[in-house]
Amino acid sequence: MFFKGDQSKHVEMASGVVRRTLGHGEEMLLAEFTLSGGAEVPSHSHPHAQVGYVVRGRMQLTIGDETDTFGPGDSYYIIGGAPHGAVVLEDALVVDVFCPPREDYLES
Repeated sequence: MFFKGDQSKHVEMASGVVRRTLGHGEEMLLAEFTLSGGAEVPSHSHPHAQVGYVVRGRMQLTIGDETDTFGPGDSYYIIGGAPHGAVVLEDALVVDVFCPPREDYLES
């Protein structure tokens, strides 16, 4: 299966948080997040495991009771069900993989 970036739609999830679903299969989903400095992703959880990579920018990420700052080249893993959230310190681009795929991120 092939996916073309120019065919992915931008979805504003919250103020300063824009997602594009880049590709998916039966077992995983790839998403890109464009984050504006000052934006917040409130603490939440979902049953999907999530691994992410910071392409550019900086953010403070909290997973459970641990908080750390991430910048370009850093990555993280969030086990399914773990509460997590972020504060975007400067404009950022992040790529996340979700396993299994997030049904709510699938585009029709």
